[in-house]
Amino acid sequence: GQSAAGIGLGMWAASTALMGAGLDNLADASVYAVSLYAVGRAAMVKVRAARLSGFLLIGLAVLLLVEVLRRFAGGEEPVGPAMMAVAAVNAALNLVCLRLLRRHRGEDVNFKASAIFTSNDSIVNATIVLSGALVMWLGSNVPDLVLGVVVAAIAANGGREILREASKSAQHEASTGAR
Repeated sequence: GQSAAGIGLGMWAASTALMGAGLDNLADASVYAVSLYAVGRAAMVKVRAARLSGFLLIGLAVLLLVEVLRRFAGGEEPVGPAMMAVAAVNAALNLVCLRLLRRHRGEDVNFKASAIFTSNDSIVNATIVLSGALVMWLGSNVPDLVLGVVVAAIAANGGREILREASKSAQHEASTGAR
């Protein structure tokens, strides 16, 4: 629901940042589903689930960069107030998610992946509010496009972090399983 609303509002508001946040929410929901599947399963199932999460985030980053390039070539000015309002609602939802995740802190790679996603979302939403204000002030789509690139970089880095954590877990599993 939140993902579809974010993507739809992003399209309506002509905002790559909002579309990116909506796509990121969709990737997050997919990852949470995969992570829930992995709970209580063998360690290597958890590692594969985390790897899938990492690759999903990196794929999102690539798709968002393509959209930024498309809009840079000829896009309309985003609706700044819509950007700010949607980002504020998403920020509130992220705070709820962070509180829920704190209750389940541990060494499980999938909970770490979820915490990384939610932290990334918090950063993105704060910058979308700023970008919306700049779009209104400057009367230009450039702040939104720049933020689209930043969101893509954050997503790609989050994917890289998750893949690194999955590799650590796989190495740990291999070293303890070999004993």
